[in-house]
Amino acid sequence: MSLVPVPFPNLEEDRHEILERVLLNGVSNKNTKRAYGRALGKFLAWYNAKGYTEISRQGLDEYRVQSKAPAASTNLELAALRRMFREAADAGLVDRAKAEDAAQVKNARSSGVLAGNWLTPEQAKALLLAPDENTLKRKRDGAILGLLVGCGLRRAELVSLDVGEVQMREDRWVILELIGKGDRVRLVPIPAWVKERLDLWIVAAKITKEKIFRAVGKNGKVSCASLSTTAVWKIVLHYAHRAGIECLTPHDLLRTCAKLCRRSGGDLEQIQFLLGHSSIQTTERYLGGEQDIANAANDRIFARVKQFRST
Repeated sequence: MSLVPVPFPNLEEDRHEILERVLLNGVSNKNTKRAYGRALGKFLAWYNAKGYTEISRQGLDEYRVQSKAPAASTNLELAALRRMFREAADAGLVDRAKAEDAAQVKNARSSGVLAGNWLTPEQAKALLLAPDENTLKRKRDGAILGLLVGCGLRRAELVSLDVGEVQMREDRWVILELIGKGDRVRLVPIPAWVKERLDLWIVAAKITKEKIFRAVGKNGKVSCASLSTTAVWKIVLHYAHRAGIECLTPHDLLRTCAKLCRRSGGDLEQIQFLLGHSSIQTTERYLGGEQDIANAANDRIFARVKQFRST
């Protein structure tokens, strides 16, 4: 399709669609496509509401400054918009010099580190005990929760797990050469209690090859297709509610794994290897800088003054 250069402002619906196609050209990951599409729609709504007549670095910088989203979310939007400006310039939709200038806008800076959410040991136990394992599906769900809490796997890592990747090394079971975030390869030790849950599911489902985690139909039939990452999210939410836990995500279980490892005496570097972090600083962020909030430094402020103590 030959695109005729058009003014960027006051885009009609078909122009919006053209820009979306330009932006998503070459993007294969479904989650990235969805995030980029949302970023474009949000920016264009703001752009048109502001009445801008042309793209500019000043305009995009204003968009960055006024954003009330977390810095990580804002920076994802900016990444999408930079890509869109450059691809649109290649397609002749916008002036290349102005597009390149606008794409130079810096990322939003994060003020501090978001601690995220994690479970206490008691909450983690309640979550793990939520599936009673009386049915095939609950056996699967128990294994899923075990790997998320006990091994710190991410959703994508879990659903791509293959039977052949679970092997014995140095007299213990491990996930061998797991390809994780950033295509980093790591070896993940499997605790004995997690392996028991995994075996319970694999034997009951009669899985001997290919993907371990699969959908289970209402008739109890195991699908040949791998479970989706969305399904894993729903499984975590379901059992969190059963355990009386609110606002829990699968990634919170990765933080929980890190916290429980550290609390039980795990070495910081070994936790980094387990989770597949690129640097030990990332692991420290997951641990909240190893801050002991159970025995907080400010708990003893005015501790001896009666009127400041709770009754």
